[in-house]
Amino acid sequence: MGKFSEFRLPLKTISEGTQEFEYHLGKQFFVNMESADIHDADLTVKLTVTHKHDIYNLAFHVFGTVTLICDRCLDDLIQPIDATYDIAVKFGEDYSETDELLVIPESDNYLNVSYMIYDTASLAIPVKHVHPLGKCNRAMSALLRKHRATKSDDEDAELADQLMDEMETMDSAPDGADDAPTDPRWDELKKLSSQGDGDSREE
Repeated sequence: MGKFSEFRLPLKTISEGTQEFEYHLGKQFFVNMESADIHDADLTVKLTVTHKHDIYNLAFHVFGTVTLICDRCLDDLIQPIDATYDIAVKFGEDYSETDELLVIPESDNYLNVSYMIYDTASLAIPVKHVHPLGKCNRAMSALLRKHRATKSDDEDAELADQLMDEMETMDSAPDGADDAPTDPRWDELKKLSSQGDGDSREE
């Protein structure tokens, strides 16, 4: 049996009306897809097929979690997924596809939906994989900043990381810490933050 044989949808044997199918996606599914980003998964796929006349309307709902690697600290990052995808399918002479309609040859008895499911899950993942502020592995973040290349965009990213770290430190500082000298970069960041929130702070 092939790697994705369980995802073969027997369209020609589906009678008119609505039928539901369910699949589970684990780590092996994404290994078979040769996905470099997704290292583990616990996803459920619910597929509703509505057959009316010669059209099969496929409605996918993919939900659960995938495990990525945080771009900043390299620790595991659990990313929730909740995505949908709809497409109509019909039989025809040759294969053709648009955003809304997929035509498959009359000689095909099955439609393998594995790649539709993979694309639906993958497109729901943000381009940037980072933990929420304060959730990164701080030791690893410090090492990455130390050894980061000295390109201008990397310098900007390092400065942003340092400012975020300083923000977290100041937020958790004990009473009386306000008397200590402040970094001028932090003062400028506070001004920008105040303008963005619509609040005014006294210097």
